[in-house]
Amino acid sequence: MSSIGAANSASPHLPKLLEVSGVPSPEAPADLQSVGVPQSVLADLCLKACYTVPQCTTDWVAQQIHIPLPLVEALLQQMKGEQLLQVLGQVGPFNHRYAITDRGREQSKRLFEISGYVGPAPVSLDAYTAMLDWQLAQFPQISLEAVQQALAELVLPEHDVYTSALAIMSQRSLFLNGPPGNGKTSIARALHNAVVGDLWIPHCIGVGTDVIRVYDQQCHELAGFNPPQPWKLDQRWVRIKRPLTIAGGEMTIESLDLSYSPSMRFYEAPLHFKSNGGTFVIDDFGRQRVDPSDLLNRWIIPLEHRVDYMTLHTGLKVMVPFRQMLIVATNLDPNRVMDPAFLRRMGYRIYVSGPTRDRYCEIFARYAGRYNLQVPQPLMDRLLQQYKKEDRELRGCEPRDLIERCRDICKLRRQPMQINDEMLRLAWAGYFGLTPTNA
Repeated sequence: MSSIGAANSASPHLPKLLEVSGVPSPEAPADLQSVGVPQSVLADLCLKACYTVPQCTTDWVAQQIHIPLPLVEALLQQMKGEQLLQVLGQVGPFNHRYAITDRGREQSKRLFEISGYVGPAPVSLDAYTAMLDWQLAQFPQISLEAVQQALAELVLPEHDVYTSALAIMSQRSLFLNGPPGNGKTSIARALHNAVVGDLWIPHCIGVGTDVIRVYDQQCHELAGFNPPQPWKLDQRWVRIKRPLTIAGGEMTIESLDLSYSPSMRFYEAPLHFKSNGGTFVIDDFGRQRVDPSDLLNRWIIPLEHRVDYMTLHTGLKVMVPFRQMLIVATNLDPNRVMDPAFLRRMGYRIYVSGPTRDRYCEIFARYAGRYNLQVPQPLMDRLLQQYKKEDRELRGCEPRDLIERCRDICKLRRQPMQINDEMLRLAWAGYFGLTPTNA
C-alpha cells in the first residue's frame, strides 16, 4: 500500500487515498476529525446501535457503523462519561463490552424519532462529489475503436456508430428515437460497456443530521475487490462496477427526488443519483405515468449544468452532482412529446431506423451463427418475400425472435437445432399470429 500524493492534494474534500493492489482507495480515517462528518452524528449512530442489542462490544459497534475500532472506542468512552453507557468488562485492546443505561435508552428513543437509520456512517456530500469527479477524470479516454467493439454485436450503420462514439467521448447525452424493435435499448446497453472502470461509492451520504442511502444491491454490482489489509481502508466506501440503470414506464416525477420513509426517517437516493459514474437510460420515453413536458422540465437543469437539486422533507434543497451518461429512447414522434428546448440540450441524436434487406440478412446470419447454423440465401429470399407480401416492415429484433422460436420448435420435437421453411412458417405463425402463405 502507498499513498497517492497528487490525488491527496487535488481537492480539500477528496478523501485521502492509498494505492492498494494498483487501485486508488480511500484510506481509513486516523482520527474523528478526519471522518468528515460531525462527531455528534457518529456518536448518535453508536448509541442507536447499542440500543438494538442487550450488550455489545466496541468491535461489534465498529462493524455496524464502519468506523475504525480506536475511533469507536473513543466515542463509546465519551458516552460512558455521559452515563449513556456502562462498561461491563474488557475484551481486548480498544475493545470493551458495553450495555446501554436507562438514560441512554431515553436518549436513543429521542434519536430514533429524528432518524431511524442504523448502519454505516455517512460521508459528506462534498467528499462524495470530490471522489466522484476525481474517479471519472481517471477513466481512460474513449476511443472510436472502443465504441465499435462495444457495438460489434449489433448491425448498425457506420454513421450511427460514429455519432454514438461522439456522445460517449464528449460525455454528452444521447437521444435515440425510431420505430420499436430496432435496437434502441440494445444500443444503450452496449454503449455502457464502452467505458471501462470501477467506482468507489459511499454506503450513504450525510446532510446535517439527515442520511441519504446511496449503495443499493438492486442497482449496484460489487466489483469483487478484496484488499489484503481491509482495515486500512475506509469501510464507509464500497467498490462497484459502473452502474447501468434503466427506467421505463414506471418512472414518475416523485421517483426523481429523494424518497423519504416516514417510518424509518431517512432518505433513499433516486435512481438517476445512484447511476452517477455510469449510464442512466430513460426507456420508452413518453409512456411514463406523467406528462412528458413535466418530465422534460425536470431534466433541463441537470442537462444544462451537470448538477441536480434534491429536496428534503423540511423543504431544504441540496445540490448534488449529475455525472452520468444519459440516454433517452422513445418510439414516439419527438415533435409530439418533446419541445425544442429539450432537444437542443440533448448532446447527440440518432434515428434508429428499421434494417435494410442486407442488414436484416446479416442480423439473421449472425444470430443463426450462435447455433453454428448457416442460412441458405434462397431461404432468406423466401422469408423476405413474405415480409413484402404482408407489407410488413423489417425490424431488427425479428431475426432473433424468429430463430428463437425455431429453437423452441426443435426443443419440443427433441431434434437438433435447424432452420428450414417449415420451421419458419411455424415460427412466423407463433410470432405474428398469422399463417404465411407459401412463397
